[in-house]
Amino acid sequence: MKPYGATRTSMIFVWFIAMLATASSLAEPMLKGKKWNHGSANCLTDSEPPIEVYSHSPTSFILRQSKCLSFEAPFMYLLVGEKLALLLDTGATKDASVFPLYKTVRSLIGEKDLLIVHSHGHQDHRSADIQFQGETGVRLVGIQKTALIQSLSISQWPGGQGSIELGNRELIVIPSPGHHEVAISLYDPQTQWLLTGDKIYPGLIYVKNWKDYRDSIARLTRFAEEHDVSAVLGAHIEATDRPGEYYAVGTIYQPAEAPLPMDSDILAVINAQLQQSPKANQIALSRLKIIPMNLMQRKLSDFGRWLSR
Repeated sequence: MKPYGATRTSMIFVWFIAMLATASSLAEPMLKGKKWNHGSANCLTDSEPPIEVYSHSPTSFILRQSKCLSFEAPFMYLLVGEKLALLLDTGATKDASVFPLYKTVRSLIGEKDLLIVHSHGHQDHRSADIQFQGETGVRLVGIQKTALIQSLSISQWPGGQGSIELGNRELIVIPSPGHHEVAISLYDPQTQWLLTGDKIYPGLIYVKNWKDYRDSIARLTRFAEEHDVSAVLGAHIEATDRPGEYYAVGTIYQPAEAPLPMDSDILAVINAQLQQSPKANQIALSRLKIIPMNLMQRKLSDFGRWLSR
């Protein structure tokens, strides 16, 4: 017979896990129906905060940068474990006086150590890295392939997987180049979120390497078939709530945005379209459009990558 204290502890643990599961199931419809701050028709009189914080649970946060600071308005993801917190991407603005990302993250995680990883190396996802450099308890993982493989225990690039242990919360790292040469997706079993950066989101998906992108989507599709995925979450919203309609590049006011989350079924739909398109070809779906980069866009991407070395 087990001691009373051990039995009681086990019961409390089971109750706590059940409460987390219930909270998560209730939070999913809230996330799907979430109306994000979407910029302003006049940013001079705009009252939106520079960073919108959505608390999905006490340990799972989504942050969005104001469109009045950057039309990109990237999303960032903050996941907290028992020992370590992880921030995926740091946004499009360096200046902490107008975009206080470090201060915001620290207010959410307290004194817990922080690991920063990037979905890929484009500037709108890592500009605020400078705010975290030199801060106690912060480690930034580089954007180079070697740094990712070593830091995230990736078994093979791009066909393998890696992992990040936050303390009773292990994230799975899935290499997924195509939009960018060195890109990853993250899967969090606790929320069942698949975080895809600029590979899949409601908007215009620009693809630099078509074959790499096809292969990455195929891997993500197989992954979603083998795991429970509650939502596919990307780094931007560029689509309106009307199928096939998108905001123009540079738009700072998006009052009729599409929802951020996409169901996991979108992976199979995209994959089927891509498998029918071995050569680069524009693919239009109801909430996203896949567009091969032209020569000028690829050259600009190469130049930006060279500058980041």
